[in-house]
Amino acid sequence: MDYGMWLSAAGMQVNEYRQALVSNNMANVNTTGFKHDLAVIHERQVESRTNPEGFLYRNPLLDNMTGGPWVRPTYHAFVQGPLEKGGSLDVAIEGDGFFTVHDGNEVRYTRDGRMALNDEGELVSVTGEGRIRFLDDSGSPITVDKVKPVEISASGVVEQGGVPVATLGVVDVDDTQKLRKVGMNLFRGDDVRTQPTTSRLCPGFYEGSTVNPVDALTGMIEVSRAYELNARMIQMQDTVNGDAVNRVGRIG
Repeated sequence: MDYGMWLSAAGMQVNEYRQALVSNNMANVNTTGFKHDLAVIHERQVESRTNPEGFLYRNPLLDNMTGGPWVRPTYHAFVQGPLEKGGSLDVAIEGDGFFTVHDGNEVRYTRDGRMALNDEGELVSVTGEGRIRFLDDSGSPITVDKVKPVEISASGVVEQGGVPVATLGVVDVDDTQKLRKVGMNLFRGDDVRTQPTTSRLCPGFYEGSTVNPVDALTGMIEVSRAYELNARMIQMQDTVNGDAVNRVGRIG
């Protein structure tokens, strides 16, 4: 393949990925506790550099050329989202940390602190339609008396009638970039180490999305234009190649 066309095709592929990522951010502009994603682009080295043993004949000119753009793993921007006024069972984390929950199969982590009570009196996530249960600091589901009012303190203690029932499991992780999104506002953390958080809890509030709609829209326009420019470059190079075959050959 023509080298210029290959680079332009790589540019289209990268911008297609960026477009999917920005679109997902825009779709979650109102999602509670959502952390927006950033595309990290880097230069791909030519094969003769990454695998020099496999090349018997080298060309210094080609060795010093770029291999085009490529993407690194998606970066999750764990910045603080705005605090919004919520209900009596809503809790927001101000600072670092995650609520520990159980999705029916595994322990997960989330910043979405909107809670409700299911038929069994368990504290569950509003987002998870009752399937995601909040865990206490010992890793067990939190169950309360459905008849008595529930209060949650700034230290995460769940009380009924002034009597402590449980303490919300809120932890810090050693490396947030090890976390992977698995849907329903949850993160999987197979290799992370956790410890109790020292961050402040805000009962009666929930954390809003970190997506800035203006920035997301601007990013979408930028990505679309970059994709279109790469597509035009391929068309131009294809025209040049066609002229070289059809016209230069005739002159010879």
